[in-house]
Amino acid sequence: MEIQLERILGVPEAVQSVYKDFRNLSKSRSIVGEVALPELRKDPITGRWVIISTERGKRPNDFLRESVVITPNGKNCPFCAGNEAKTPPEILVYGRNGGGANTPGWHIRVVPNKFPALGIEGDLDREGEGLFDKMNGIGAHEVIIETPEHVASLATLPERAVEDVLWAYRDRMLDLKNDRRFRYVLIFKNHGEAAGASVEHPHSQLIALPIVPRRVREEVDSCWHYYDEKERCIFCDIIRQERDTGERVINENDHFITVAPYAPRFPFEMWLLPKVHGSSYENNQSSMYASLARMLKDTLMRLDAVLDRPAFNFMIHTSPVGEEINDHYHWHFEIIPKLTKVAGFEWGTGFYINPTPPEESARFLREAKIVPPDLAAKK
Repeated sequence: MEIQLERILGVPEAVQSVYKDFRNLSKSRSIVGEVALPELRKDPITGRWVIISTERGKRPNDFLRESVVITPNGKNCPFCAGNEAKTPPEILVYGRNGGGANTPGWHIRVVPNKFPALGIEGDLDREGEGLFDKMNGIGAHEVIIETPEHVASLATLPERAVEDVLWAYRDRMLDLKNDRRFRYVLIFKNHGEAAGASVEHPHSQLIALPIVPRRVREEVDSCWHYYDEKERCIFCDIIRQERDTGERVINENDHFITVAPYAPRFPFEMWLLPKVHGSSYENNQSSMYASLARMLKDTLMRLDAVLDRPAFNFMIHTSPVGEEINDHYHWHFEIIPKLTKVAGFEWGTGFYINPTPPEESARFLREAKIVPPDLAAKK
């Protein structure tokens, strides 16, 4: 018997394939007639529900995508060495010994975004307009140019170069937190055109906001309620449970672990977390950044190996300004390959449909054969 999901749930035909035609069922699955039902899973932190296709999970080769291939473009790229005049004046630079500002010889440059989402000058001037609220679009929008090498990536750079990028994130966050107008500083990366990158050259971005984003506020508040009830950090409990079962663990080192979350919104979504509780990215011990660089590079190399260099986004979720030291929130990276599209069902419900169970994606990533770029070049 075939379930008429269009009639029962109002789900469009494009989504029905997630639910139909599952055969060879195990006794542990919920079934209706001969058809296995997908799983609805609840994110324990946000309370968000996702639909996981448990029986017909898509493998890495099943996704239609274009690999991110960066072509040399040093003459026209504003982020390449020698083109420093094509960007606004640098805010932070690593590696230049001698020479003037905004000249070649650097390893990392941080510059204001030439087309900022928010403006750095002015006051917030909060006001009401009837029942509506508004304020001036005050904030900081910066670009972290990760390397002078146009065709590199965080997966191919040496670990020390990745560590320097992480230090640049920290330095800029600490500086911007001194501005009393700002309540949150978000670090994020768009890798590849499909992920929103308009420039190929390896770079990340930073936006400082005068408000705490709703997504972050919900996470932090949910973590606080969990801590208030159990006197434990929910992320710490998740890490403990994931290490016990191992089925969603991708890799770990002495200080960090990468997992596929239990209720991922997207296929091959990953979280990279410190194994010991830490509430703010910028307040890590100095020795942690080298270990984080190793884990981040390893994670991105696995992503490239399994999905053939996909476009992806990552973002750092950390405690809001003024709330940095606490026992309930746990900073982390969220890494999301661009493999599926968000459409009407997701926008209308807040649910996400994920065609790959996280246990499967974790297994593919865990078993990935990765070769360091320097060894690959010798072959």
